[in-house]
Amino acid sequence: MKPIKILIATPEAIPFAKTGGLADVTGALPKVLKGLGCEVRLIMPFYRQIQEPGEKTDIKDTGIQVSVPLGFREIDVSVFEGSANGIPAYFLKRDEYYDRKYLYTMPDGDYFDNAERFILFSRGVIEAIKKLDFQPDIIHCHDWQTGLISTYLKTIYKDAQFFANTKTVFTIHNIAYQGQFPESHFSLTGLPQGAFTPDGIEFWGNMNLLKAGIIFSDIVTTVSEKYSKEIQTPEFGYGLEGVLMAKKDKLFGVLNGVDYDDWSPEKDKFTIANYDYKNLSGKAECRKDLLREYMLNLPDNAPVIGIISRLADQKGFDILSQAMEDLMSMNIGMVVLGTGEKKYHDLFAELAKKYPKKLGVKITFDNKLAHKIEAGSDMFLMPSKYEPCGLNQIYSLKYGTIPIVRATGGLDDTIQDYTPPPSHPLLKRGFSNEPTGNGFKFNEYSSHALLTKIKEAVKIFPNKKEWEKLAQTAMQQDFSWQRSAKRYVELYERLLTP
Repeated sequence: MKPIKILIATPEAIPFAKTGGLADVTGALPKVLKGLGCEVRLIMPFYRQIQEPGEKTDIKDTGIQVSVPLGFREIDVSVFEGSANGIPAYFLKRDEYYDRKYLYTMPDGDYFDNAERFILFSRGVIEAIKKLDFQPDIIHCHDWQTGLISTYLKTIYKDAQFFANTKTVFTIHNIAYQGQFPESHFSLTGLPQGAFTPDGIEFWGNMNLLKAGIIFSDIVTTVSEKYSKEIQTPEFGYGLEGVLMAKKDKLFGVLNGVDYDDWSPEKDKFTIANYDYKNLSGKAECRKDLLREYMLNLPDNAPVIGIISRLADQKGFDILSQAMEDLMSMNIGMVVLGTGEKKYHDLFAELAKKYPKKLGVKITFDNKLAHKIEAGSDMFLMPSKYEPCGLNQIYSLKYGTIPIVRATGGLDDTIQDYTPPPSHPLLKRGFSNEPTGNGFKFNEYSSHALLTKIKEAVKIFPNKKEWEKLAQTAMQQDFSWQRSAKRYVELYERLLTP
């Protein structure tokens, strides 16, 4: 049987360019698919970030140029080529659109021409692939920036012999980000007018590129089983719940995996000590190192709660901010790493001044420090309002850093609430005789529910034997990409089976 030929079309991927978890997914998935026998290549815009020094192989001009229609103009786009982890990667280069400091959004808002940039990218992918020596069986598209690829294949290119056997998979990473633009931008797509209807890419008078991907792709996936169900409801669907319910037979939840080559305490190159579930002594060294990093002074019986996040309401910072005074009165420490909304920058800066021995805050992103927080914290807090998948709770499990999460999306799929052993005072009647679970989970989105669950974890922490057993259980969970990639291969095969 011939290997399945897969083109991963994405707006970002490590190690080339990254703004968030999407890049981790599209960077890790291809190499696992290759290990499962697929022939995989990747395509993305040629951003300024890609030209900066990093873990990238040489990127060179293929000499291929494609002329891409954009409204009434023809835009010449150059195709560059590189590789990572043995996966060939193509880059569409047009500096006026992609040679910028940020990928999509500046500190004061989105780029004004994002519609042009990603209409050009989507159609450019199709034109470039026709000239490259690679005829994909599957084009696997990621997020709104690639939503028009399947739309083009089902309309303008539907009779193109080159794509006669090509199927599309479209993955929604966060449905809140949809790529909505005024109707006036529709003419840039070159699509037939019939595509701009409620059954097509029109959405309340606007053009919606995420909706385009959902409507025109052969299969739609999202990044956890729970999230695939949540986005079919008004609470989480952001207006597209009806579209998704109508397409539910082709909608699948596939939990993201993590790359344990990068995130494992046994071989982490950023931590002061390595450790595994059989010997946790190195974790104690990592905790000391983390406290030094944040200049905190905590007794051994006070747990360190780590947070690495975008500082935004979606991530639960509204309910966390309401609970902070109560939390700071407890026997705990907390370290925060991230950037986001200014109101939370200001709030945590003030709180850090007020509680300098207990609360450490760094308003930035630092990959090395992120690893130190995962290894050195005792608990990891993710009180998200919604969370399509989440990766940090999975990293935390591997590091024996016990997650405290809200039961939503991928957090609910990956974390099982801890049930103490029968002798424990928190035990309630009806629980099993053995401790179960790998973390702490609350349901109601409120500061009270958040605080109650943290108190539950903090009460158990001083029992070192029990806590170590919980950490060992967490560390033996397997959320590697292997399982997730096999599920994708099953979906690809479903599309390709006559």
